[in-house]
Amino acid sequence: MAVSRLFKRFCGLHKANARIQACPPGYIHRRALSDSKVFNNGDDTVLPVLIVGAGPVGLVLSILLTNLGIKCSVLEKSKTFSKHPQAHFINNRSMEVFRKLDGLAEEIQRSQPPVDLWRKFIYCTSLYGSILGSVDHMQPQDFEQVVSPASVAHFSQYKLISLLLKQLENLSFKLCMSNELEGLSHRPFQERQLLMGHECVSIKANDDFISVTASFLKDGKRMERNIRCNIVVGTDGAGSTVRKLAGIDMRGKRDLQKLVSVHFSSRDLGKYLLSERPGMLFFIFNTEAIGVLVAHDLKQGEFVLQIPFYPPQQNLEDFSPEICEELIFKLVGRELSDINVIDIKPWVMHAEVAEKFISCGNRIILAGDAAHRFPPAGGFGMNTGIQDSHNLAWKIASVVKGIAPSSILHTYETERRPIAIFNTELSIQNFKAAMTVPTALGLDPTVANSVHQVINEGVGSILPSGLQRAILNGIFTIGRAQLSESLLNGKNPLGSSRLANLRQIFEEGKSLQLQFPAEDLGFRYLEGALIPDTDDALGAPEGPTGRRRDYVPSVDPGSRLPHMNVAILSNSSSEVTISTLDLIPGDKIEFLLIIAPTDSSYHLAHAAFKVAEEFKVSARVCVLWPAGSVKQVEAGSKALLTPWENYIDVVEVKKSSNPSSWWDLCQMTDKGAILVRPDEHVAWRVKSGVVGDPITEMRRVFSATLGIKPHNRRDL
Repeated sequence: MAVSRLFKRFCGLHKANARIQACPPGYIHRRALSDSKVFNNGDDTVLPVLIVGAGPVGLVLSILLTNLGIKCSVLEKSKTFSKHPQAHFINNRSMEVFRKLDGLAEEIQRSQPPVDLWRKFIYCTSLYGSILGSVDHMQPQDFEQVVSPASVAHFSQYKLISLLLKQLENLSFKLCMSNELEGLSHRPFQERQLLMGHECVSIKANDDFISVTASFLKDGKRMERNIRCNIVVGTDGAGSTVRKLAGIDMRGKRDLQKLVSVHFSSRDLGKYLLSERPGMLFFIFNTEAIGVLVAHDLKQGEFVLQIPFYPPQQNLEDFSPEICEELIFKLVGRELSDINVIDIKPWVMHAEVAEKFISCGNRIILAGDAAHRFPPAGGFGMNTGIQDSHNLAWKIASVVKGIAPSSILHTYETERRPIAIFNTELSIQNFKAAMTVPTALGLDPTVANSVHQVINEGVGSILPSGLQRAILNGIFTIGRAQLSESLLNGKNPLGSSRLANLRQIFEEGKSLQLQFPAEDLGFRYLEGALIPDTDDALGAPEGPTGRRRDYVPSVDPGSRLPHMNVAILSNSSSEVTISTLDLIPGDKIEFLLIIAPTDSSYHLAHAAFKVAEEFKVSARVCVLWPAGSVKQVEAGSKALLTPWENYIDVVEVKKSSNPSSWWDLCQMTDKGAILVRPDEHVAWRVKSGVVGDPITEMRRVFSATLGIKPHNRRDL
């Protein structure tokens, strides 16, 4: 119920604001009758999927699609990849996705700083000054891999992009610059290309394909080329051109905060923090300056400083490299001889979700920041986008391969938009939690914003700009006076009270949080490409609290399959232990049926194989044996599943920290069964056996999940 309430809050009337109309009037209705013609036309001059935007979301999607055998290419308007660290926290679920990308998760774990160097947020008067408090965001269970086979990571976005580009290179993608292309406008656009310096400037659709016009510079001249494709996916960031061309508006809260991001390096500062007070984030409050320092890599001395920004009284010229150095010295508490200011960028914090993720008859799709813009609190932006790609990839592949009709693509919006809305609200709550610390210190951020608004929009707007600037600076100086050492100490009654309030905030977990296991792993799709339980109304998720909550394993339809270690039973003498999540491959569209070794479940497995064959989709059966039953399964399930061969026998591997059996963990009996989608989310489950004909039930399940009407399943 909470998700549906949040969903409604972000909904609104559609306004067609596109500069170029992507879909002519009546187009969707004309196209609805020609799915096979449009998506499976066999025309080599039409690229199945064009991805616009080469950030982490677009690159991950291109890898997932390529692994599934889908031809795709990527456009990126920038000529080079930014070295600004940007996003840096990768949650459990994203790392689980990366485990399927040719060892990417393992490479990140090897390359990131040791966890002890970034597990804390530190609050201080300066980096060399007094510590007001610290919060350790790692708990013992975070290291035990009980709820996930992957651990969270602290890894800068530009480093992640570098690893993703290596993966694309291994998949034979070609990185092309605009000045390297010869005769490009006259050749059919090829798959597995990453075109840098190419900006999408128009999108037009007809009954046969979508035509995307890309603009680029060659030898100093502006040139254009048209690219024909079946599907366009906009992963082109918060200011998405694809979203604007499709006429899709954003809904939510704009301009929550304006900031300046200063990327700098100092190995001396890194060395000091490494030995004295290692952490990920440093919240610094003193009478001269206030800022948040993100320590991207202490060993390399790489940092980003976030500073509040109040235009038009302040402008970007007020943050020159020299001025930024002075600000950094004030926050550090001393000068740094080796400081190097690399980049200075203004940015605006929004909390918005696109009014829709799919348009133009399921042909134009938004993902990542193009579809949702969050406050950075909690690291939901990039992670939500990566999970968008994971949800979308198998659905696009199902359409292009003719397994499912294009209507399955709309389930991407049905499933992911409510999650984006939920994560937006959670990010806002976490951002508000961050504000409790300065408020406890006597610095109410809402006061500064209110004063700024009055100056801009109220009586202050008629004052000369110089006077406006002086008033704003005066207010800030008075505010920062609350942080003086004479006031903020245990001997001062007011200061003592404020410090006591601050300690209580930290102890009760009311400050900014880093991890949200219940949301990162426990998010659930309530409708879409799945079959809800009849009692689903009882299992509606709680609303966001802004506090860390533990993940509770669930196999409710729409949930991510829980993790448990299992051993593969085979004739080999060596025992191979994997996660239940590893039972779903990353290189094919395959559904997994998990059963116990019971007669009724074997009958259900036969039905699943037979029906999957009818629907022209791969199915695999996992027979999950209880711990300690190895001697009973020497013959395995071969005799009971013949003639079908795509099955695997596994046995539970219990940990002392998690002694539950698989079926107890799932709150089911061993007569139940679970059908898992290619994206590792549960499509259907039965708690204690199928009532009625298994074939009929499996046809109902596959029809509903793939969006295929039974009488149409042979001709999509």
